[in-house]
Amino acid sequence: MKDPDEFDQFYQDVRDRLLVLTYCLTGDLPSSRAAVRDAFVVAWHHWRKVSKLEDPEAWTRVRACAHAQRRHTAKLWHREKGLDPEVKATLDALGKLPLAQRRVLLLTELSTASMAEIAREAGLPRTDAERALQTAASQFALARDVPTTGLRSVFEPVRAHVVGAGRWPRATIIRRAGATRRRTHTVIGTVATVAALVVTGTLVSDAAGVRPTLTGERVEAGQPHSKAAQPTPEPADLPEEALLVPEQVSKATPGRTWTLTRTDDNSAGSGIVMPCQGQRYADPRGTAALVRTFDPMKAPKAAPAPTAVQTVQASASEKAANRGYATALGWFAGCHDDRAQLVGTHTVGGVGDDAMLLVLRTWDGAGSSLVAGVARTGELTTTTLTRTPVGEQPSLQHSARLLADAVSGLCNLQDAGSCAFDPVVHDAAPVPAAPVPAMLAEVDLPPVTGVDRPWVGTEPRQARSNAASTGCDQTDFSGTSNNVTRTFLVPGADLPDQFGLTETVGSLPAKKAAAFVDAIRADLAKCSDKQMGTEVTPVRKVEEKGRDVSVWHVSTEISDHQTVEYLMGVARDGTSIAQVGFVPAPKVGFAPGAFVAIVDRALARLDAMPPPKG
Repeated sequence: MKDPDEFDQFYQDVRDRLLVLTYCLTGDLPSSRAAVRDAFVVAWHHWRKVSKLEDPEAWTRVRACAHAQRRHTAKLWHREKGLDPEVKATLDALGKLPLAQRRVLLLTELSTASMAEIAREAGLPRTDAERALQTAASQFALARDVPTTGLRSVFEPVRAHVVGAGRWPRATIIRRAGATRRRTHTVIGTVATVAALVVTGTLVSDAAGVRPTLTGERVEAGQPHSKAAQPTPEPADLPEEALLVPEQVSKATPGRTWTLTRTDDNSAGSGIVMPCQGQRYADPRGTAALVRTFDPMKAPKAAPAPTAVQTVQASASEKAANRGYATALGWFAGCHDDRAQLVGTHTVGGVGDDAMLLVLRTWDGAGSSLVAGVARTGELTTTTLTRTPVGEQPSLQHSARLLADAVSGLCNLQDAGSCAFDPVVHDAAPVPAAPVPAMLAEVDLPPVTGVDRPWVGTEPRQARSNAASTGCDQTDFSGTSNNVTRTFLVPGADLPDQFGLTETVGSLPAKKAAAFVDAIRADLAKCSDKQMGTEVTPVRKVEEKGRDVSVWHVSTEISDHQTVEYLMGVARDGTSIAQVGFVPAPKVGFAPGAFVAIVDRALARLDAMPPPKG
């Protein structure tokens, strides 16, 4: 590594300034000193890059503040014995400010950062940062009884207090720790890369003497590579201090207190640490990963026990991170765990570059509620998951705040992107999960009474026939574009052959699609008069501009002793149409309102239907 003398001088010039800043930020001198030390260890780890930056101090300052805030878990402001009254008064005044205001004020008074840089480091838009500074300066000046133009002077006693309070490790010790850290990260990155390559088979030579290369290229044994080897991405700096702490998880689940159980790189065991998780890593070629799990201090006896998990993964590029984000989102959007149901999908504004919340319910045993958050900031992707008993109704806003806290802990890292502000939750269309994106998936279906086995969908096929229709309408989708039909059954549940749920979809030009649905409604409206022994009961009808939903209950007497019950719904979104039919069995059906929710979900999924051909 080049320029150790340059680093040593940088360390000597900057460390005290950062110590004063982090101490004023947290009021915790031991944690602040450790945080500044660790930030310089990371700086030497990346010194080849950091030394070329226009402002290496700003890079190090961001990490020192993040480490200090993560390390500081005690009650605000330590009460050191014999603390100078002026220092105590300054700390007390700072402690009354919200964290964002305090940070903006301290960066203004204790650094040379511009307003734009301060806003970026504080994770605020510039106008919000300026407003926060104005408020913080006036409140702090009032508390310290000094004019706003004289704020910098009140920090001099603090500087005198901390600068002489302890000895710094020698620069050689810092460099040695940074070099060790670099070697450790390189080994971890290499092991992860080798593991991924072994899983994908790219390190296995075949019997014909063909040996795959690290880039997946196949060359004859003994022959030189036709292309130069691609450089391995440098392992990302992913400190444990950037992860959530138990206090933040507890705020997301009011009434429950959590403890930290483990933090590691998830390289051991199966790698499956969350319900619905499809594989060890969302980005198998990522450069670093961490998993942190939490358990409740008092867990109910009912299974499954409450759990909370955070995962973080660094990718080699934003493009790779986008793929990892989509993969993690797909785990929960199309959860393959038996008897898991997707309840809702939500976007989260103001959190990172992309963020979504998905709410699921599992029906194993007493059942549980899952809230999974997935967010991306730059090249970093994080997921948060809480699992609680069904009786503990999860709060979307609390879960969004937990996801925002997870991004806030990461967004000051080198490869991060946007930070988190106040999260705003909006309902969203479900993420496509079925083989045909515009159709229902197993995860959309609730359980049926008295059955503890999962739904299984048949392979989608062209809708030459339509089992979703009733004897009243006998709707034919074969003349529509993009027509597909699929049936869902419960294998092994010893149910009658006619039991099942079928969805058929297709598309037509908008006017023809509306007429197609109107024809179905007309058939159902006159069915009771035309077919003796058949009773049609409208359950729901909603019409909006370009969208409509109708649901019916159909009862047909087959004989004096046998009646067939049927639920059918039709949904239209512009040019896209879905018909859903369900035939229950005696004592085996949906809970009240469940079928209407399924038809609504079918309507939501039509958003992914391609337009009609021609």
